[in-house]
Amino acid sequence: MEHLLTALGTLLQPGALFAMTAGIVAGVVGGAIPGITVTMAIILTLPFTFGMPPLEGLATMIAVFVGGSSGGLISACLIGIPGTPTTIATTFDGFPMTRNGEPGRAVWLGIWAACIGGALAGIPLVVGATQLALLAMNFGPWEYFSLFILTLSIVASLAEQSFVKGLISGTFGLFVTCIGSDPMMAVPRLTFGWDFLRTGFPFLPILIGLFGLSQIMSDLEKTRGGQAAGGVGAGANLTVSHLAVIREIFAQPVNLIRSTLIGLWIGILPAVGGSAANILAYDQAKKASKYPERFGTGIPDGIIASESAANANCGGSLITMMAFGIPGDAVTAVMLGALIIHGIQPGPLFVTTNATIAYGMFAAYFLAHPLMVLVEWAILRYALKVVSLPLHILAPIILVLCVVGAFALNNIIENVWTFALFGVVGYLMVKTGFPLAPMILGVVLGDQIETNYIRAMMTDADWTLFFSRPVSGVMLALSALSFVYSLWQRRRAAQRMDSQVPASDEPDF
Repeated sequence: MEHLLTALGTLLQPGALFAMTAGIVAGVVGGAIPGITVTMAIILTLPFTFGMPPLEGLATMIAVFVGGSSGGLISACLIGIPGTPTTIATTFDGFPMTRNGEPGRAVWLGIWAACIGGALAGIPLVVGATQLALLAMNFGPWEYFSLFILTLSIVASLAEQSFVKGLISGTFGLFVTCIGSDPMMAVPRLTFGWDFLRTGFPFLPILIGLFGLSQIMSDLEKTRGGQAAGGVGAGANLTVSHLAVIREIFAQPVNLIRSTLIGLWIGILPAVGGSAANILAYDQAKKASKYPERFGTGIPDGIIASESAANANCGGSLITMMAFGIPGDAVTAVMLGALIIHGIQPGPLFVTTNATIAYGMFAAYFLAHPLMVLVEWAILRYALKVVSLPLHILAPIILVLCVVGAFALNNIIENVWTFALFGVVGYLMVKTGFPLAPMILGVVLGDQIETNYIRAMMTDADWTLFFSRPVSGVMLALSALSFVYSLWQRRRAAQRMDSQVPASDEPDF
């Protein structure tokens, strides 16, 4: 505690505090603009940290990380386009809540849930980083395969009205990941001789196209009289009672703690990613709910689950990086490089041999969360002015930002064509009643499922290891239970709806 308080005092100095605030702003803005990922924001920030003292530079990058993880909820809630992959599930209830006339409640539920969930995840970061990371190191390809299968079982929950269409959508997402070179041997598949398809379809342009372009096209088709996109009219405001919002979050302690633990654990596992944590926490909240049929209509439960998991994922990623020098995702890979540049080697002895830096990073993580709330409070008033513009003005702006975001991923025009292609696909899916969420889930998990299956079989050809290894077997069993439970919930919801529909009276003749 003494080390932590000393580091906090250092970071509260004007220079360090200004640098962290600038990092939060960069992360929030980068996260809020679809396509400008947190990874890109932290890469752009990295050169500015070289001239800083090591602790100040690392604190700035942690601020970008925390701010970017939350910034994506602004566009997810206000315009229905996830700013980052970690806010995919936030869109499911955040955007409908905005369209129901409560944009302020939607956004601030997400911000405060992200702040509280992220701060709770900081406790294991301080007291048990090495022990948790050791547990994660016991995961082999069998366990990772089973974990991704467990996450894929969520398709049954995300199927919306038609279960069959949900399965088709998820299968199509998995099929998309089969196009291009195979992840292990780089053998071209389904490329038809086109170099454009040899590298496959990058995830980010697919995400922006499915949620961005398809949303713009749907709004343009439905809107009359210049109504703002997303249903946020010019008279809307984001004013809320923050105490009421916080009480609403703490009124769901089980949802909050469960989602935080899911985000923390997924973050500790290397290379899994915040999008899986975000969606998995949302699904578990839906399964545990007394009214699962209301998910997707704009209820707070889904926003609280997805955002608390998304920011808790940051703490988990830092645990693996600091304890073993293994980056949990692209962002912590950049931070790992920054540590090495400053002559600091992460590992099991990192906390004891570099106590000042280690506890400074812990303090920066805790400090970044209240700073994130303050920065988003300052930025939101301008965000509302933007999304309150008439659709004929706002739609071209969003479209340009989506195109820039897709292009900036690798600076190649092919990503723009991918964005356009999947925008049209997403629009046609919405028109024909196919849900987008299962397809996104398939795209997120397809490569990981295939890669870990191949690694497992190359390590040992005995396929029964998927069931005989305790952790892997338990997760496969949970996958089956999750799928069956989702079907039972759908049937119960359908029966409940049927019982609420009054029988029509027979006409008298």
